[in-house]
Amino acid sequence: MSKIALVGLGVVGRAWAVNFASAGHEVSIWDERAETIDDALSFVNRVLPALDDHDLLRGEPPLTARARMRRAGSLEEAVEGASHVQENTPEDLETKRRVFAELDRLADPEAVLASSTSAILPSLFSAGLKGRGRCLVVHPMNPPYVIPAVEIVPAPWTEPEAVERTAALLEGAGHAPIVMKKEIEGFIVNRLQGALLDEAFRLVADGYADTEAVDIVMREGLGLRWSFMGPFETLDLNVPGGVRANAERFRRIYDRMFPTARESSDWSGAAIDRVEAERRQRLPVNELEARARWRDRRLMALAAHKQRARDEIGD
Repeated sequence: MSKIALVGLGVVGRAWAVNFASAGHEVSIWDERAETIDDALSFVNRVLPALDDHDLLRGEPPLTARARMRRAGSLEEAVEGASHVQENTPEDLETKRRVFAELDRLADPEAVLASSTSAILPSLFSAGLKGRGRCLVVHPMNPPYVIPAVEIVPAPWTEPEAVERTAALLEGAGHAPIVMKKEIEGFIVNRLQGALLDEAFRLVADGYADTEAVDIVMREGLGLRWSFMGPFETLDLNVPGGVRANAERFRRIYDRMFPTARESSDWSGAAIDRVEAERRQRLPVNELEARARWRDRRLMALAAHKQRARDEIGD
């Protein structure tokens, strides 16, 4: 297995460490702040046994995966010999430009340089770099050690070979790569998620439903199908005759809805006040961290169930 360098060990970086190490890679971890590395390793030590409880470590004991992680003393040490460098610094363009300039200077010439950014176009931080052809975005859905989908977003000058190598690496680590043909603001995940959230805010802000009603729609309705089928397959199976028959039958309904959904909804002011108040009534702020751990355990259980279902029923 190859060496992976992780630069930045916040929420996403530490999750990548779990993912790549459990997939058999040597993982070099580095952050400008030593205490962040300590926090990341404490997180890893807690998560690996939980994954093992759900048989999600490929049959290896947690300590085996943990032993593949190496704490680097400098950025240069972290990237030395790495075939893939995953940057996980804050969502700030100037920070990305500074870090990628350093990575381009220090990393092996053949190493792919990837950013975990969820919003910044790769062309904005790789333009002007000598090695810009090896730069791209690899945007995971958090936590990547449980959720397989991950976006690969090339800049206009990213070399196809860098995209292909990255897709192969991710597939080997248990991911389902989403290889975009070209970059666009928000990529795919956040454009789809944003459209749904925009309508969710509108329904609450305009008094049609409360936050729990909207969550029930997803949790107990759409999300059940979408956990193993996408929207297009859902359309294809919902009526006899498939996706075209579905579109012809229901397009008129959506045509009547669209005029009320063209303008972006308000995510600030009274709208966010109402949403926050309803959420804090259901979950006090001091319970958020514990609930996030509950979420991760539920995702692990779902991932284990989906694997058993694939084995028994098929894709």
